[in-house]
Amino acid sequence: MESELTVREIMDREYVGVTQSDDLIETVELLLAEDKEAAVVLRGSEHVGVVTERDILTAVAKGPDPSEATVGEVMSDHVPTVSADTTISAAADQLSTQHNRRLVVTDGAEPEGVVTQEDLLAGRNYAIEQESENAAVINAEGTTAAAGPADDNFENQGICEVCGTLTRGLASFNGQLRCPDCREV
Repeated sequence: MESELTVREIMDREYVGVTQSDDLIETVELLLAEDKEAAVVLRGSEHVGVVTERDILTAVAKGPDPSEATVGEVMSDHVPTVSADTTISAAADQLSTQHNRRLVVTDGAEPEGVVTQEDLLAGRNYAIEQESENAAVINAEGTTAAAGPADDNFENQGICEVCGTLTRGLASFNGQLRCPDCREV
């Protein structure tokens, strides 16, 4: 690939921002209204945490009482961050070493957006498609031939979220990346 996509090109710039003192139920209502899975917890313009669906479910199951809880009581204070100029491959590598599903994209202390596992996969698939489309070469007779990735190249494969198979042709189906066999089920 000539120039790899960066996080800036795929991140969601319209993230939900809340404070530690915000009411948990109001935050849930905001996440539902905005159709988001997580909110960046801010102190002024600095990010200090993230509250996710999982954090909220943990609060429902184990406490504190969600009707009396604040965001600060249930949030994760570990905030995995990445620069907007980071390549999607480097961001995916960083995310794979952490127990998170998203990275907060920052410019210093200020968040610029959020990038999720799904964003990184979609960006990588897009880049592979673009590379295949741009790989047409003109052979010695002057005709065009496709010079796509080799069959033994693992860069254009992924893991099916249903059966766990390393395969080509993954597509989003009911919120999961599925191989052709699992999409038929």
